[in-house]
Order: sequence, then C-alpha cells, then structure tokens
Amino acid sequence: MPICIECRHPVKTLWTQYSGAGDPSSGHNIRLTVCKNCGRFCDKYVEHDFVVLFIDLVLIKPQVYRHLLHNTLMRDHDQFDPSILRLGTLLLLFDVYLTWARIEKQSAPAPGSQGNLGSLARQPIVFQYMFFLILCTFSTLAFHLSIRFLTSSPFSPLNHLGLMRTYSRPNSVSTALLVSSSTKLFPILMVIWDYDVPAAARSLGWAVVLNNVEALKILLDCGYPAALLLAAAGAVSRWVVGRMILWMVGLEGVDGVGESGVAADGRALLAAVLYIRDWASSLAVG
Repeated sequence: MPICIECRHPVKTLWTQYSGAGDPSSGHNIRLTVCKNCGRFCDKYVEHDFVVLFIDLVLIKPQVYRHLLHNTLMRDHDQFDPSILRLGTLLLLFDVYLTWARIEKQSAPAPGSQGNLGSLARQPIVFQYMFFLILCTFSTLAFHLSIRFLTSSPFSPLNHLGLMRTYSRPNSVSTALLVSSSTKLFPILMVIWDYDVPAAARSLGWAVVLNNVEALKILLDCGYPAALLLAAAGAVSRWVVGRMILWMVGLEGVDGVGESGVAADGRALLAAVLYIRDWASSLAVG
C-alpha cells in the first residue's frame, strides 16, 4: 500500500487520472492526491524525472527514499523490480573496476616486480578480471546477506534482544541497500578527470554509508542506532570475506583493498561512529 512521503500516512492512490490523459493535446490530466493527514501532496516525485530523484538521493532526502522504497519499487510477494537487478549488476561491475584500479595504483611496482598483484599480474587479463569479479561478488553477497539475516531471520540476535522486530521482506532490504549505494557511480568521472585521491575515496565512503543508514532507517522504521549497527555489521562482513579471498590467493599483504569498494564503507562508518560519539560527549560536557 502506498504512503504519503511527507508523513508516512497510508493512502489508497497517489494520483487521480482523468479522461483524455493519453491524449498529448489535452495535457497530463493527472492530479496528485493530497494527504488528508498532513495536507501536502502524497508523492510529489510522481511528476519528477530520474535526474531530480538522483540529486535528492545524493542529498539524502527521506521523501525520495519513501517514494522509491514504498511507492515505486515495492513488488508483490517481495520480488525484485527489474530496474533494481540492472542497478545491482551495474554497481557490481563498477566495483570490480574500482577495486582492480585502486589495488594497482596503491604503489608503483619496483623494477623487476609485479607490484601489488604479485603472481596474479602474470595471469591472462581475463583471469585477472574473473578474480576481481569473484572478489567483489562474494564481498557484496556477504554485505547483503548479513544485513538480511539481522533484519529478516527469526534467529536474528537483534530480534531476540528486542532491538528490532523481524522484517518479512528481505528482498526489499537488498533493494534499499542497492538504491542507497548508487552514489558509488560517482567515480565514473575518473574517465574524464583523475581524482582518485584518498580524500575523494573517503568522501565517497561517507556518502555511501550515510545513504545506507538512511535507507535502512526509513524502510525498517527503526532508529539511527539500529540502522548504524546494521550497516556496521554489513561492512564488517564484506571486509572479512574480501580479506579471506585475498589471503587464499596469497595477496594477504595487499593494502589497496582498504580503499576499494570492499572496505571503504567500513572505514567511513567507523569514522562516523567515532565522530558521533565525540560529538555526543562534547554536548554532555557542555
């Protein structure tokens, strides 16, 4: 059932379509529904295009997340929307590129050596690509499955501790994580400008983490502490799986993975938690 993106009040319809709506000469003839609870339009994003949606996603506006997660991408029987499957594939392939590029660029190879990739650099290019594809795939699966377990499994420790009630739509949780991770596509500008610097990676990590937390909070209707805990658990799971795969192929000493999509979110999340803690401490002292 759709909701008002302003006050979250359930509504029957988001708009009313009048006769002649399909005739270009008669205009749209669609009137947005006004919420009886708050008096504002139930979902103004019905009339907005993708560019506006993406900008508001970057700005972390709760209304656009409610529009996407509750009024647009929700499917019967908790099925994935086809657009989400395409977005997930795009994010995975882009993560492969970033992880590969940053491990290679972490340090220049010494004369006669193969750099950070070691013996992997001597393998065919297809083999190298498959390795990074496997690395990113399993790391991403660990991120999603850990959060899905904590939110939707009856064996979740958060459920037993009374910190969160069980959420019955695990695919919707993955949808929220994928939508909120679309900020990862920003480094596509590397094709035009070379800005692959630590400050840019940290800023991107912060943006992705904040979007993940906001999406989980809105979808699950939980507080920020619970959403931060879920994001932290996912980031730790992704980092552990990534390090295990690197260790299995003899690349346990590689540090470039720390700035890649496998663990950048975890570092940014830790920094965010420490910042919130220090900020709360300063308020208590004041």
